[in-house]
Amino acid sequence: MNRDTAITQMQLNAVNQVGPDGTIKYDQTGTSRFQDSTGKWVETPTYTQTTTLSPQQQAIKEQTDKASLNLGSIANEQSGKIRDLLNTPFEYNNQDAENWAYDLGAQRLDPRFAADQEKLRTQLISSGIRPGTEAYRQQMDSFGQTKNDAYNQLMLNGRQQAFTEALQQRNQPINEISALMSGSQVSMPQMNQTPQTGVGGVDYTGLVNQQYQAKLANSQAQMGGLFGLLGTGLTAGIKYSDRRLKTDIRRVGRLDNGLPVYAYKMRGSNVTEIGLMADEVEQMAPEAVFEQPNGFKMVDYRIATEAA
Repeated sequence: MNRDTAITQMQLNAVNQVGPDGTIKYDQTGTSRFQDSTGKWVETPTYTQTTTLSPQQQAIKEQTDKASLNLGSIANEQSGKIRDLLNTPFEYNNQDAENWAYDLGAQRLDPRFAADQEKLRTQLISSGIRPGTEAYRQQMDSFGQTKNDAYNQLMLNGRQQAFTEALQQRNQPINEISALMSGSQVSMPQMNQTPQTGVGGVDYTGLVNQQYQAKLANSQAQMGGLFGLLGTGLTAGIKYSDRRLKTDIRRVGRLDNGLPVYAYKMRGSNVTEIGLMADEVEQMAPEAVFEQPNGFKMVDYRIATEAA
């Protein structure tokens, strides 16, 4: 049953689709065989999904394939040329970079620092601080440190920039080959999600167990009523058992002392009860029957169930 459910669900969900970029089609192309748990050989259908591009997308695919082939050929040729480049370790000369940065920056910094130094010298002399004094020397030393810090920063920044440019030059051929090999992609058919039908599996084992449990419960209920009478008869006390007060009377068994046991409903009630009939108890154990002023009879179940 579950296998039938699976096949049905597959057939319901294998929906052929047609879109602007192409079609998707499902066909049963054969069967598969397997041996089930009982040893029998079972056949199940096998399906094939076929995707077909629209004429426009097919033309794009063919052109893209040609372009990809050409780009791949170029990349293959260029890859041979950079073999030597990759086999050579990457080298970088810090001193050359610092010299390059110093030569480039000094063309702008030297005139500016010369003018600033002359300006500082004039200010010191105007303030009465003459060359050769300690104050004059300290001011000039401070200016020299500022100048050195500026050149050091220039060389550090220049070295980093030169390193980055050297690395880019080494990687440029590799990046070009990667770009050539990437190519472009064809747009595959984009279909909307089709409704998916869910067919629940058959819980055969559960159904069988459910039926068995229902029958077992029904049987236990019937037997429990009879045995329950014997078990509760000792404490049931005195209760109305007049046949005239009962409906739907049917015999369901008998006690060990021979008294018949009945299932019935008291008038005005829908509850099924199990018990004895006063007229029959009176024949075997009259001491267990009591007639009330209203004319109806009651039975003392303790005496009735113990009567021989």
